[in-house]
Amino acid sequence: MEETDRGYILKEDVEKLMMCQVPHKRYELVKDIFIFSCFTGLAYADIKKLTRSNIQSFFDGHQWIISRRKKSDVASNVRLMEIPKRIIEKYQGTTRNEFIFPVPTNATCNTHIGKLVEKAEIITEQKVTFHTARHTFGTMFLTEGVPLESLSKMMGHKNISTTQIYAKITSQKISKDMDLVTPKFKAMEEAFMMAI
Repeated sequence: MEETDRGYILKEDVEKLMMCQVPHKRYELVKDIFIFSCFTGLAYADIKKLTRSNIQSFFDGHQWIISRRKKSDVASNVRLMEIPKRIIEKYQGTTRNEFIFPVPTNATCNTHIGKLVEKAEIITEQKVTFHTARHTFGTMFLTEGVPLESLSKMMGHKNISTTQIYAKITSQKISKDMDLVTPKFKAMEEAFMMAI
């Protein structure tokens, strides 16, 4: 399988987008569901088919999205953090059916996202589309220390090799990993410094 460079935006860019004032009300929904995807890893098709019955309280007392990916029919279980919870609450009662969000077409979302990225002054080499949010989730959560196995389960990947695409990503992740391991060599470094 040929490796592709998965486009994503940085955590700081997600923050910029969250704080960005939308140029028109119609952009707000797209901004919100894009951010929702950045914090859940759900693809466009999975957000579109998301219903109230997919939100469940689980064994740990937290709310989870319990669903199956439309693309692969693989289970995807994601614990809801505060940001996606608030986005769900914001759109409660806006649809006439069980769906959580009144999701526009993918083409409309991608057009609006382009304008939002420009407005938020996010600089990226690759074009930002709705699917970028899913890759941002993978990158952001791996960088923050979520193990590959957990990320794979949340993203609904059939096997971990798909998730490993995100593992080679950022220098920021490597630096954080080194920050964790460096103190473990402190005694060895001190002994070495005494010896030389």
